[in-house]
Amino acid sequence: MHISIDERLPEPVFSQLVTQIREAVRGGQLQPGAPMPAIRQLAIDLRINPNTVAKAYRLLERDAIIETGPRGSFVHQEGKKHSKVDLGAEALAAIAQVVAVLRRKGLTDSEIRNSFVSAMRD
Repeated sequence: MHISIDERLPEPVFSQLVTQIREAVRGGQLQPGAPMPAIRQLAIDLRINPNTVAKAYRLLERDAIIETGPRGSFVHQEGKKHSKVDLGAEALAAIAQVVAVLRRKGLTDSEIRNSFVSAMRD
């Protein structure tokens, strides 16, 4: 699997990493049980911050695409199936629906944003 990061893109680096690993699992380039590069080594190879790689791995682990244990990170046994579900995209779609409803009710973007921030604090 080849990963390429383009810091000129509007997509955050961690998101580019998640997308490429997700696609490699979905496409079969990364098989269940395959070892993932160590966070530090991948960061060195890609010339990015190790915290960025760690964030990407946490998101992939949350989505059960990879799993991490004492011996490192590996492609989850059900990773291919799970790679078809993008929780971030689902969240965005749900939020977009709510925003559309609130705009139809006459709320301004600023009011919606303030309400969202308040809801996130709770």
